[in-house]
Amino acid sequence: MDWITPSTVATVLSACLIAWLLQIIAYSPISPGASIYLSEYKSEGPFPKNNVLQTVEKLGEGFLDGPEDSAVDSNGLIYTATKDGWIKRMHPNGSWEEWKNLGGSPLGLTVSKSGHLIVCDPARGLLKVSHDEEVSIITSEIEGEKIRFVDAVVEGSDGSLYFSDASTKFPYTNWVWDCLEGVPYGRLLKYDPTTKKTSVLLDGLGFANGVALSASEDYVAVCETWKFRCLKYWIKGEKSGKTEVLVDNLPGGPDNINLALDGQSFWVAILKMRIKELQFMFNYPIFRHIFARYPAIIEWFGFSKGWAMVVKVGEDGKIIKSFDDSNGKVISFVTSAMEVGEYLYLGNLNTKFLGRLNLNKVRE
Repeated sequence: MDWITPSTVATVLSACLIAWLLQIIAYSPISPGASIYLSEYKSEGPFPKNNVLQTVEKLGEGFLDGPEDSAVDSNGLIYTATKDGWIKRMHPNGSWEEWKNLGGSPLGLTVSKSGHLIVCDPARGLLKVSHDEEVSIITSEIEGEKIRFVDAVVEGSDGSLYFSDASTKFPYTNWVWDCLEGVPYGRLLKYDPTTKKTSVLLDGLGFANGVALSASEDYVAVCETWKFRCLKYWIKGEKSGKTEVLVDNLPGGPDNINLALDGQSFWVAILKMRIKELQFMFNYPIFRHIFARYPAIIEWFGFSKGWAMVVKVGEDGKIIKSFDDSNGKVISFVTSAMEVGEYLYLGNLNTKFLGRLNLNKVRE
């Protein structure tokens, strides 16, 4: 056994490592694009640590499993979709009920002007849940092509539905692959209730996520999660058909966006994506291949835990205020922020409750 020397062992191990890496690349589900990483943001300026979100009230604790988004109807009922496929709702008296089980993993939702609930089912498309709880598909394809990843939706006063298709390549079950690949496959879509047709307004978006309409409905705001920004797509006026940046260089990936009650700003939920521990992953494609094969590794770096943030952004792109839970002590992975009266309702995918923040009690 004299031939087993340290150099021999090193050579064998190197060969095994190279073979393993080649296999990883050969069977990788992604084809990494250019680096999309922005350096870790500093908790200063418009984004100071304040732990305001540690004061949230836990609604439906234990009854809700990862309520990603929420919506409110004219009677004050709060609707939310959970990981287990349920649409659950809270009555004004604070009691909860299981309203309708859609199966799957419903995401964004909104209450239409007619009072029906419109739900984004990532795999099945845009769904309508009527007053009598009948479920129907509003749209699921464009010119015979299936919409792969329906994410968020908002309705215009004329009944038009503006919604996001997060990725034309990867489904919801593998959403992290879209981020790791770093190639913009997202789209902003529109459903016309008159023609019953769906069209593409914008494509080439970096994981198209939340959507919102301006108060005057002259533009649609859409979030690009892994580009750390939100865009304006003009649908009326002289700028119709043009695109501008609403807000850029956010401290994390914007998820859902909702118009604030003042009609002049938006609430944006921010995901923890800009952390130094992940920098090497975005800078070196080989690590993106490895994480694509073993996505659970990302959790070791606190990708979805240990942090929560929501920001209020003016129409001019300036940050008005930000709230956070800097260590995820109470709430983390906040995915939506909806303002109703004096409260801000916070959807998230890490807890079994819907957060509610009393804005009147927040110290400025």
